[in-house]
Amino acid sequence: RKNTKRVPSFRKLLRTSQIKLDNKLKNKQYKQKSAAKKYRKEQKKLREAVRDAISRKPFPLEECKKKQVAKKWEEKEEEEEALPLDMMDEDDLKLMEDLAQKASFLTRDLSSNEPVHIKKRKHESVIEKYEKVPRRLQTEPEKELIHLLPIKDKSGIIPQAVEKPVLNVAHDEEEDAEDMEEAEDFNEEPLPVLTPEEMAAQRRQKLQERKMHIAALASAILSEPDSNIKKLKELRAMLMEQDPNVAVIVRKLVMVSLMEIFKDIAPSYKIRPLTDVEKATKVKKETQKLREFEEGLVSQYKFYLENLEQTIKDWKQRKLKKSNVISLKAYKGLAEVAVKCLCELLVALPHFNFHNNIIVLIVPLMNDPSKMISELCVEAVKKLFKQDKLGYASLGVVKVISGLVRGRNYDVRPEVLKVFLHLRIKEVELQKDSEDIAPKKKFMTYKEKRKNLSRMQRKWKKAEEKLERELLEAEASESKEKKLKLHTETLNIVFVTYFRILKKAQKSPLLPAVLEGLAKFAHLINVEFFDDLLIVLHSLIASGDLSYRESLHCILSAFHILSGQGDVLNIDPMKFYTHLYKTLFSLHAGGTNEDIGIVLQCLDVMFAKRRKQVSQQRALAFLKRLSILALHVLPNSSVGILATNRVFMQTFPRMDLLLDNESQGSGIYLPELDEPEHCNAQNTALWELHLLQRHYHPTVQKFASHLIAGAPTEGSGVLPLDLSQRSATELFETYCMKGMTFNPPVASVAPRRKDTFLQRDSFVDEELNKQLQQHIIETVAHKPLDFAKHLKESSLA
Repeated sequence: RKNTKRVPSFRKLLRTSQIKLDNKLKNKQYKQKSAAKKYRKEQKKLREAVRDAISRKPFPLEECKKKQVAKKWEEKEEEEEALPLDMMDEDDLKLMEDLAQKASFLTRDLSSNEPVHIKKRKHESVIEKYEKVPRRLQTEPEKELIHLLPIKDKSGIIPQAVEKPVLNVAHDEEEDAEDMEEAEDFNEEPLPVLTPEEMAAQRRQKLQERKMHIAALASAILSEPDSNIKKLKELRAMLMEQDPNVAVIVRKLVMVSLMEIFKDIAPSYKIRPLTDVEKATKVKKETQKLREFEEGLVSQYKFYLENLEQTIKDWKQRKLKKSNVISLKAYKGLAEVAVKCLCELLVALPHFNFHNNIIVLIVPLMNDPSKMISELCVEAVKKLFKQDKLGYASLGVVKVISGLVRGRNYDVRPEVLKVFLHLRIKEVELQKDSEDIAPKKKFMTYKEKRKNLSRMQRKWKKAEEKLERELLEAEASESKEKKLKLHTETLNIVFVTYFRILKKAQKSPLLPAVLEGLAKFAHLINVEFFDDLLIVLHSLIASGDLSYRESLHCILSAFHILSGQGDVLNIDPMKFYTHLYKTLFSLHAGGTNEDIGIVLQCLDVMFAKRRKQVSQQRALAFLKRLSILALHVLPNSSVGILATNRVFMQTFPRMDLLLDNESQGSGIYLPELDEPEHCNAQNTALWELHLLQRHYHPTVQKFASHLIAGAPTEGSGVLPLDLSQRSATELFETYCMKGMTFNPPVASVAPRRKDTFLQRDSFVDEELNKQLQQHIIETVAHKPLDFAKHLKESSLA
């Protein structure tokens, strides 16, 4: 009868309970474990039996004691008596007795390789025993063995050996001949070896193919972004190019291409994720297509930013991945391109998704040791501040910078704080208090309408307000109150950062940037902090730890505070006047010439805007010292200083005292005294103007002649309009000589004829006059006081 048992169907297996299946699985595992355990026990017994057989040694009868020998002989006699000797032949019995006398045949362990009558030593080691054992048994056939290193375990040393294979000489010779023939054939047809030119051509071809592929994908995406959004993924996959010959260039090209694509196809609004309710509702095909496009765009943009971030992290950590084909040297170039792409996206897409993530990546790189990367990030942040009209992006950057400065314990580069100077914050917008900045009601409430308007007027008012709201939404315009709030919050964070550094890190290299920032935004600080801030600024100047530039910024900050909302305060900043008067002689025509611009700003705030609070004696002292300083500096600084002196002479009365050669009162002028009020400046004269009137720069000559004439506003000594209508700071920047060019340009001289003896002689006289004039100017620049004394003595004589 056939076996009717069938394989259970799938449905029957489904009906089988889970408990039964688990029990079957447990039983199967238990059987496997028990079988494995049994096998291990058998192997263990087998190893022990082999170990016992190896460890047995032959019993040497020669060294046994007499008692043991006698005892064994007695036992053997008993055994012999027990044996049926009558059944054995006499010859066999005699042979057995002889063998018994030797005793080595019966008691020897045949598994041992040791000799029969070896002497046992007390201190014989296992290794020595192994060395004394012969290498092969006498009974073995003649085979050559290759002895390997032995294995040592608990029982002892186990020898290891392998038979040496017998070589068939004829067969080997045939194989060698075949190998030689194959080698000759191989040598006849070697593999093609590429020359450097061919390798370069092959690399150019591969690179051209990749470029064409990138261009095709990019043009397809830009032509129809909605339908070809999936090709962004294909293009982004090329960031993982694995061909080592073109990997670096291809990745750089893909980074830049994706950056330009995202700049072009990104919408002018922020894409938010859809809610569950919105996903469940049915929409039109066009709406669904737009949703898919936005979702794919945000997803690919996110992955792209993550790739850029990972590239920068790998370069920072000097981490080389196993599957990467790019060397560590190429990481820096890739990281620089990644930083450039992030900077471009930071400036171009401040309204799009993940902009705060880009800010968090870029701001720490402003403090990077690499000068190129830090400059890229600083310039990008400056551009962002300049073009940010609303203030959202600026607020985000300022928050991250403040956290960075605090987190690094104020150990950051000064350029990080100097970007605050480029914030686009107007003075008028932030002159109100926080209560006035609160949003005001634009539309009337229902009660006000009910009370003041008729039914028809309420109807018209409602329609008008609805239209205004729609217009505001269509234009996406931000209200002025919201903008003021953002600017106020931004400036508060800036001031908190500045005040922390002034309080906790006064010796930090960030102090000049802080003082420069305070000088720009000091008029926007709350009046309550003015007294404390002025005390801090004066203590910094009095400490003597500041450089002349930092002290100039302190003075400028203090007078900006007093010229704005600080007008209501009754404070006499005489100490700041004294310090500026003392600092003027620290400047010269060398590297400090550029700081004359800060001095001109200070003088404008201290004298022109506070003319009523300045005494005549103070103004005379500054006029004299500035005239001396004009001899020490470059032409652009001299022009700016003389323009400031012109303002002095036109603003303050009786400044023409210094143009008179006779003394006007008691006392002698003390030029080295640091107190402007007590130096007796009214008893000196502006003899420096006569030297400046012969200056090599024509503009300096014009200003000096104008001041000698008393700075008239009309008449023969008046200045040209292009000079009189400009401020001192503008003139200083206009005649700047940074490009090593003379301003105004020197007129070209016609070529001379053949020099005669007289012409050469006159030319030498001109050169001597120029050298003498230059020597006089240098002497005055180094020792102006001695030269002035000499002129006075000569005039009296």
